[in-house]
Amino acid sequence: MAAFNLTPFDPSTFILMGIPGLEAAHVWISIPFSMFYIIGLLGNFMVLFVVGKEQTLHKPMYLLLCMLALTDISMSTSVIPKALCIFWFNLKGITVGGCFTQMFFLHTVIVVQSAVLVTMSFDRYVAICNPLRYATILTNTRIAKLGLLSLIRAVLLILPMPLLLSRLPFCANHIIPHMYCEHIAVAKMSCGDTTVTRMYGLVTAFVVIVLDLMFIALSYGLIIRDLLKISSKEVHQKALNTCTSHICVMLMSYTPCLFSYLTQRFGQGIAPDVQIILASLYFLVPPMLNPIIYGVKTKELCDKVGKYTCRR
Repeated sequence: MAAFNLTPFDPSTFILMGIPGLEAAHVWISIPFSMFYIIGLLGNFMVLFVVGKEQTLHKPMYLLLCMLALTDISMSTSVIPKALCIFWFNLKGITVGGCFTQMFFLHTVIVVQSAVLVTMSFDRYVAICNPLRYATILTNTRIAKLGLLSLIRAVLLILPMPLLLSRLPFCANHIIPHMYCEHIAVAKMSCGDTTVTRMYGLVTAFVVIVLDLMFIALSYGLIIRDLLKISSKEVHQKALNTCTSHICVMLMSYTPCLFSYLTQRFGQGIAPDVQIILASLYFLVPPMLNPIIYGVKTKELCDKVGKYTCRR
C-alpha cells in the first residue's frame, strides 16, 4: 500500500474538496457566496454598460473603472461558479488541464488588477498635482496601452507557474483541500521537488505586490507633498474626496490578497477552513463593493447610473 501511494502517475482529474471540515454546511455557505457573486456581476456590468453608452464618460478615469470592473468579473467568475458546483452538486472533479487553466487565468487577472490599481493611483496624482496637463498626460489611447502592457506583464509572470507544475510528478494523492486551484495548494500535492515552483511563486508575489504597492505609495507621497505646500482646507478636502474611493478599493483588494498569500505559505497554525473562507472573500467582497463605492463617490457616474436605473 505504501509503495502504491508513492508511485508517480498522471491522474486525469484532481479533486477539489471545497471547504474541508465544513462539507455539511456547503449548501448554507453557498447562499452568501451566490448572493455576493450576483450582486457583484450586476454592479460591474452596470458600470460597463453605462460607461459604454455615455459618450461623456469616455475619459481615462472611467476607462480605468471599466478595466477594474472587467478584472472583478473575471476574477470572481474564475472561482465562484466551480465553487457553487461543489457546494450544490458535489461536482468536485476538475481535469488537470482545467486546473492549470483556472490557476493561470485567476492569477493573471489578479496581477492585471494590481496594475490597474497602480495606474489609478497615477491618475489621481496627475488629477490633483497637474490638473492643467491631465488631458495631455493621460489620454484614452495611453490608458489603453497601459492596460495592454498590464496584460502582457501578467501573462509573462504567471505563465511559468502552470508550466513548472505540469512538469512535476503527482502521486496517488490528487485531492486539493481547497475550492479552487490555488498555486501552493496544487504544488503541495506533488511528490517531487517543488522548490523551484515555490520560489518562483514567492518572487512573483514580491515583484507584483511589493513593487506595485511601492508605486502606489510613491504616488500618494507626491500628492501629500504637494498638498502640504497649500494651506487651503478646501483644496485638501477636495483632494481627499478625489482619493477616498481609490484608497478604499485598494485596501479591499490588497488586504485579503496579502492575507491569503501569507496564510497559504506561513499559516500552519490557522485552520484550513478559516483560511479558505477568508481567502474567498477576495473574490466576493471587492467585486461586489467596488462599483458601489465608485458609484456613490463619483457624482457623474452616479447620475448616469440613476438615469438608466430610475427610468420609467
